[in-house]
Amino acid sequence: MGFFGFLLLGLLAGAIAKLILPGRQGGGWLVTLLLGVVGALLGGWIGGLIFGEGLTEFFAIRTWLLAIGGSILVLLVYGLVTGRRTHRTHHG
Repeated sequence: MGFFGFLLLGLLAGAIAKLILPGRQGGGWLVTLLLGVVGALLGGWIGGLIFGEGLTEFFAIRTWLLAIGGSILVLLVYGLVTGRRTHRTHHG
């Protein structure tokens, strides 16, 4: 998979992860791209550890599942770090 294919995979995986997770995540397309690329790298690394094979071809279902799964993990951590998903207003 080429560099631009990987960027497209990251952008789409990040966008799908944002759609899957409930709540409102901040950031525009650049943050989505960064989270998706980091998530795809993480998913590929985890896939390599567990299955012995990471991200292979752009149109392989395994590649997409690993990239989306990794993006979901990164988005959950991003939400915890930025406090966007657990932000509550306290009166008192």
